[in-house]
Amino acid sequence: MPIYKYKARDKFGKAVNGVMEASGSEMAAGQVHDLGYIPVSIQEKKKDVISLDFLQRYRTVSVEDLILFTRQLSTLISAGIPMLSGLNSLAEQTEDKRMKETINTIKNDIEEGSSLSDALSRHPRVFSQLYVGMIQAGETAGTLNEILDRLASITEHEKDTKARVKEATRYPKMVITAISVAFIVLVTFVIPKFATIFTKFGGTLPLPTRVMIGINYIILHYWYLMVAATAAIVLGFHWYTNTRLGRLRWDGLKLRIPVFGPLFLKIAMSRFAHILGMLMRSGVPILDTLKITSDTIDNTVIIREVQKLREGVMGGSRLSQPLKESGIFTPMVVQMISVGEQSGKMDEMMTKVSEYYDLEVEYTIKNLSTLIEPILIVIIGGMVLFLALAIFLPMWDMASLVRPR
Repeated sequence: MPIYKYKARDKFGKAVNGVMEASGSEMAAGQVHDLGYIPVSIQEKKKDVISLDFLQRYRTVSVEDLILFTRQLSTLISAGIPMLSGLNSLAEQTEDKRMKETINTIKNDIEEGSSLSDALSRHPRVFSQLYVGMIQAGETAGTLNEILDRLASITEHEKDTKARVKEATRYPKMVITAISVAFIVLVTFVIPKFATIFTKFGGTLPLPTRVMIGINYIILHYWYLMVAATAAIVLGFHWYTNTRLGRLRWDGLKLRIPVFGPLFLKIAMSRFAHILGMLMRSGVPILDTLKITSDTIDNTVIIREVQKLREGVMGGSRLSQPLKESGIFTPMVVQMISVGEQSGKMDEMMTKVSEYYDLEVEYTIKNLSTLIEPILIVIIGGMVLFLALAIFLPMWDMASLVRPR
């Protein structure tokens, strides 16, 4: 179906621009009129010889633009401004072309009767499943502005975490890069010379040196197979982690990674407790609460356990017992839910759990560089030791061979 660009005026005379699909210009004009606008001009959007829209689909929105959009939308909703008017203002203020088009499309979808979460879900490259799930939770609980603030904070934390990880690993990366360059130089130029000289004396090269010579031979003669194997591994990993079983195993592995695994678990526990408490405080039925909560968690292992928890509640069991049997949820979450069930103050207990894990996440992030350094030192030390043995062992052996007897 053709796509039409329209220019129109609203009832206050304000200019409005947008795009829509229609079978013809007359139908497009009718749709614009149905939206409450007065059409000024309608033109069919021509396709370029090289489709820029195709390239546009693969350009992502920056984290900064997403945070700004979330904060501004929360402010507009808190001020009581209608959703469509707020989105229209955001579209006009946004400079990023991809974000502007996305907001206009969302606005059009809402005008046609879609909810905000449904409209966002049609843009998976911009809004993640977690983002959409939390928006749905906010719509259900009637606390959309609170959820938007929470989403902005989560996105800022993730951005800050990545920045701190990069900062903590900047120096080790430089050292590893230097060692890698030295390794390539040694394998290509130094070690083959050693091998030629050493074999004249009838000696046997040490194992580290033979390994480096073998690597040199493989790189020189089978580099194309290495490139093909690397591409196959990357594509195979991407395909496998997009399958149900592969995603489940990969998410389970992420929870067991040293340093980062506990951090991922704390973040998930904080989200789980916050959404669960907020929905229960708003009077949402427990089964609906668990369904929405599972959509806000970005780990299929934990999602599976929440779904089992929902099935247990449908069977008449309490929340605390299935949580304890899962082995995924931390003892604190299990204990606080048990206390909440007994006292009837589940929402208060979940708020305390969320606040506790927020502090734990912040503490872990602050000490991330300290936690990473021992692992990186071991890796760098191992590489240096291997290179030293590969170079100096042949020299010592050669000295013993040429020593006069």
